Amino acid sequence: MIFVVDVGNTNLTFGVYQDEELVATFRMMTKNPRTSDEYGIMITQLLESKGIDKSKLEGAIVASVVPDVMHSLTSGIMRYLELEPLIVGPGVKTGIKILTENPRAIGADRIVDAVAAYEKYGGPILVIDFGTATTYDLVLDGGEFAAGITAPGIRISSEALWRQTAKLPNIEIKKPKSILAQETISSMQAGLMFGQIGQTEYIIEKVKEESKLPNLKVVATGGLGRIIADETKKIDIYDSSLTLDGLRIIYEKNRKN
Repeated sequence: MIFVVDVGNTNLTFGVYQDEELVATFRMMTKNPRTSDEYGIMITQLLESKGIDKSKLEGAIVASVVPDVMHSLTSGIMRYLELEPLIVGPGVKTGIKILTENPRAIGADRIVDAVAAYEKYGGPILVIDFGTATTYDLVLDGGEFAAGITAPGIRISSEALWRQTAKLPNIEIKKPKSILAQETISSMQAGLMFGQIGQTEYIIEKVKEESKLPNLKVVATGGLGRIIADETKKIDIYDSSLTLDGLRIIYEKNRKN
């Protein structure tokens, strides 16, 4: 079994794989500062709650976009799981060639998503991750990471409305019954949800137009991705475990025989 960790701006998502099967997942908030002991103890307890024997774990891999948590997190994994995690970054084999102007500036999460999408569904493919930010990444037929678009995520937009206006409340993010809202909460939900759907459809079409790939496959992932994917025919596949699968695939590519 291998232990995989996706460190995002909002959540840390953990997974355990038995061969290619994802047998357990759990999450923590990223923004709460923790010591290595706190990480180690919490991870150990969460593994136990899922019925996972930590002694059966053979390896670990971490992809992070939050450098500040890495020392405590990796120290906790090494001390409590007795594993030295592989960190996704320069020098790690991914099978993806990055063609952007500054390859080192591409976030580890985007590389992991690109690896999983390409390995699972082939190319060319557009990978959309509805996370703290909404990212759109184009992977060509030969596995080249050709371009990326970054937009505010739905939750960021919601919090901006709430924090920057005097009378608008913090709301649940969901699709309202109609775009023709008649009160404040549903009016905000309509703007957020239908605005995100419209943005998603426009960017997909623009990428297809400029890349001259009209039959480009589109795969989506991320916590709020299911809501959007259910509302548009422009997204071909929704894959909730795409990032964790990418971590497993990268670990296998770097496994020492």
